[in-house]
Amino acid sequence: MRKTAATMLSVLVIAAATLFPPARAEAIDAWGIAAQALGVLGAYHSALGAVLALGNDVSAQVQSERQDIAENGRARNARDIELVDGIMERLVQDGDYVLRVNSLPFTWAVTDSAVFNAACYPTDYVTINRGLIRGLDGNVDELAAVLGHEMTHGIRQHSAHNYAKAAAQFYGMSFLNMNFGLMDWNKLNALVGYSVAKNVTLPTEYEADEGGFRIMTSAGFNPGGGAAAMARMGYYLTYVTQDLQEYQDPTQKDLPQDDFSDHPATERREAKLAGFMTDYSAGHVTVTDRKTVCIDGTPLLTVTWTDDDYDNSQENAYLVAGALARAFHDYDRAEDWHLVLTRDGGATLGGDPRVNELLVYFLAKERAGERLIVLVRDAYAGEAASGAREKLLTAEKMRADARAAELAEVENADAKAIKKIRENSDAYSDYGDSVRALALMERVFSSPHDDSRALSHVIRARAYAVQGDTAQAMADADKGVADDPKDVYTWLNRSDVRRMLGDRDGALADALKAIETDAKNPYGYLIAAELYDEMENAAEAQEFFKKLYAVEPKAIERIPDEYLEAVDKRAYAKRMKDKETARAEREKEIREKLKEKSRPADGNTD
Repeated sequence: MRKTAATMLSVLVIAAATLFPPARAEAIDAWGIAAQALGVLGAYHSALGAVLALGNDVSAQVQSERQDIAENGRARNARDIELVDGIMERLVQDGDYVLRVNSLPFTWAVTDSAVFNAACYPTDYVTINRGLIRGLDGNVDELAAVLGHEMTHGIRQHSAHNYAKAAAQFYGMSFLNMNFGLMDWNKLNALVGYSVAKNVTLPTEYEADEGGFRIMTSAGFNPGGGAAAMARMGYYLTYVTQDLQEYQDPTQKDLPQDDFSDHPATERREAKLAGFMTDYSAGHVTVTDRKTVCIDGTPLLTVTWTDDDYDNSQENAYLVAGALARAFHDYDRAEDWHLVLTRDGGATLGGDPRVNELLVYFLAKERAGERLIVLVRDAYAGEAASGAREKLLTAEKMRADARAAELAEVENADAKAIKKIRENSDAYSDYGDSVRALALMERVFSSPHDDSRALSHVIRARAYAVQGDTAQAMADADKGVADDPKDVYTWLNRSDVRRMLGDRDGALADALKAIETDAKNPYGYLIAAELYDEMENAAEAQEFFKKLYAVEPKAIERIPDEYLEAVDKRAYAKRMKDKETARAEREKEIREKLKEKSRPADGNTD
């Protein structure tokens, strides 16, 4: 929302540059210009490649969450966690989007931070602060809009591209300044920072707003949720927050352009999101004065506030309008609304009762049921002349075609990319995440460029084993071995599958078969040694740990203390010495901390 991981990465480039401004170059020639141009291009591609690689690394994704939780704490409110989990699962599963071939499936967590914020890391890890949930009063549709916004940052890989563009802009302008001395370095840094905010980060924020709208509406949430969230955010940042960095000055709301922030002005975002909602309704639904809901320009009803603590009329207006927009979008005829007048002068309609809840409430409160029926009937009657429905369908077909092209690109990814997806699936299994492991294997099996279907079967078998599906796990594992018994990794992975499922004898047989298939591969010896140890056969375990060490000396760290002495006495002695040194250092650190705690506050030791 206010400060995403993408913007923080851009800031890092500029901040780092301010510490050590480069010396001015004394001369320049044509070759120098060419070299510097290549330097800027190289900086861009280097930065882009580094962050994209980070974003396609499962371990980095796991570390993203761990570091976030270590810094901000995990939320303790079970309802907050359940709320966010439900929204994210629905967005991820039902939202209309395509992850790029070098992107990871989304993960997320709710932190205990009170800051009004959410962010998407380059690794597609989404962090949601409890402060955001409180600030939006736990409204499902408003949260869905915000989280869809953050997902779009991940889908479009904004962090990587913004970081690379920021680096390129800084280096490019630095080269000019070194050659021509255009300005002092502090001014240069300020200029680059402003340029990055306005020309790099700001456009991606608008793109994320629209992308979030598309994702949340396709997942069935209220189309008015985005505009409502902006209305709520504007109030919160002006009148509620105690954080000066979040505060939004109400006197700066009507500036002719966005200010120096790298995020659009809240009011502009609200207006754009309200416009998306109107377009979604085939142009029929609008909100005037942020309170009156209209159909084709004719007022239907004016909402009031329903919150005891503040005037939430603006939110209510957008959510009521959003329910109407969804109906106009989903139904091609007035009859499909199934509108029924109620005794209190209101009306009911088909669709999601949760999305329609506020609409039904205000229809009754304003006794506007009959008016709605007339306005809806007239709206559809006028579509033939206005072409509104045709315009909506054309726009949606264009978006669908774009998604189809993106999906085709993913499905036609080369063998190298598919291999990386398979490796990422295996990594998720290592972390015990069968859901994402299996999701990635769906991509692998849908590709015509899988270079080893046999290996894909055994990797998917591991995911099924993590899930606890014995039948599917063994079916895939057996298929992989049968298809390519000469590949040592089919045997190794089936061994691992059997081990996870509790079949140690079968796992050991496969490990020994792996050794027979490729005597130079260390993993067969390692698995066999560990299995013998688990089966309390120390002699055989010792023998296979020796064989492991002979094949791969670097695997010494995998050999337990009780077996290492017989394998390599010198290595064993060094390990014991290192452990003793580490133990002594820890004890010293503990003593110093205890001494510090016992020291009087005034420093007097008398």
